[in-house]
Amino acid sequence: MLHLRAICPAESTAEAVAVLREHPGVAHLVVHHGAAVQPAGDLVEADVAREAADEIVDALCELQLDHAGGITLEALDTALSDAADKAEEDAPGEGADAVVWQELVGRTGEEAKFNLTFAAFLTIACLLAAVGVVTDSSVTIVGAMVVGPEFGPLAAIAVGLVLRKGELVRRAGLALLVGFPLAMLVTAGATLLGEKAGLFDRAVVNNAHTVDFVYSVGPFSFVVALLAGAAGMLSMTSAKSAALVGVFISVTTVPAAGYAVVAAILGNWDRAGNSVQQLLVNLVGIVLAAAVVLLLRRRKQRAAGLERPLSRG
Repeated sequence: MLHLRAICPAESTAEAVAVLREHPGVAHLVVHHGAAVQPAGDLVEADVAREAADEIVDALCELQLDHAGGITLEALDTALSDAADKAEEDAPGEGADAVVWQELVGRTGEEAKFNLTFAAFLTIACLLAAVGVVTDSSVTIVGAMVVGPEFGPLAAIAVGLVLRKGELVRRAGLALLVGFPLAMLVTAGATLLGEKAGLFDRAVVNNAHTVDFVYSVGPFSFVVALLAGAAGMLSMTSAKSAALVGVFISVTTVPAAGYAVVAAILGNWDRAGNSVQQLLVNLVGIVLAAAVVLLLRRRKQRAAGLERPLSRG
């Protein structure tokens, strides 16, 4: 179940309540007249089945509540209520399979922004990857995979392509195009300092083989990227968000970037080139698979007559 809050201008409250009252996927409808201060109006609350949320939000947006008031959704971990159980049973579809498109656009739009936090996480992840390379530690490489925040912009690109939202694609592309070079530049500086300080030996690094999988590009590199992109998008569009951690561990985007930097600093241009190729293969594969998953889920909803066009640009 999801908890919905809508701030309504007084003249729109009756219509909003009617939308919620008539939908079988709604429970616990509450109206607080005059409770909203900024913007002024009434506060309408309800618990809605996840599979009904997209249709309900679109109907409320048609009343211009997203402009004249506001609409928020939050997940409910526990709902002990016969009314809530009935709403979930009566709502068409299955909650785990439901895609709340407005939520997806908002979530990926937020994660697609380039900011200091994104740059910091990506830089730390690349530095961890570089440490894993020079110490020949696959455990540290896995740590870099977990820390890397790059799946957010990649998912946003897929969403933007499927929903034809060019601004979302541009914003996410900018985050990747700025974030990765910046993280790699910082990692290059740290690698140079580490070499001059004698923290690692050039010959030892070149002869280490535990983390060779990072730059070893082959058919399975693309296969893994496709599977990771599909699993990641499935987790973002359903209630199975915990699967994202597994996605982060499975792809070699950040490790490839870190390896490319270390190899270039050490003059091993073959490995550097292969690492960059690995990075590109994974990025393209993730976006492609994520977009295909979205297209299939959208087609399924259209076939069931559950999808309505997004009301916001």
